[in-house]
Amino acid sequence: MIKDVYIIPLKQIPDERGKIMHMLRSDDPYFEQFGEIYFSIVYPDVIKGWHLHTKMMLNYAVVSGMVKLVLFDAREGSPTKGELQELFIGEDNYVLVKIAPGIYNGFKGIGVKPAILANCSTIPHDPEEIIRVDPFTKDIPYDWNLKHR
Repeated sequence: MIKDVYIIPLKQIPDERGKIMHMLRSDDPYFEQFGEIYFSIVYPDVIKGWHLHTKMMLNYAVVSGMVKLVLFDAREGSPTKGELQELFIGEDNYVLVKIAPGIYNGFKGIGVKPAILANCSTIPHDPEEIIRVDPFTKDIPYDWNLKHR
């Protein structure tokens, strides 16, 4: 695991009407502050990434569908600098993934339907604090293709 990435199981409360899917509360021990919340839709087999935030803490949860979330630690002085972490999150693994600034992340829609990823960030979006990199850059040693293990 990459240092300063946290994976927190989330609660779902189903009943005959549907369900409630918890994500983040201000009294959770891992809550820091509220900046904004937004939803990113990703279609099957589409890659959104790479990007890195210099100040923003990300809090991701996939409320519908599934994504392959990949993280790459580019932080100078980090004990996990240069490490990759691959997670499969969404309906089949409903978790909150807390990602510190300085960690590249990207995600790919997997499965047969679009996925909806929610981010409750610690600061409002600021285009001056985000760094974007081509998803196929050779600077991040990751292959987005399906792996038949």
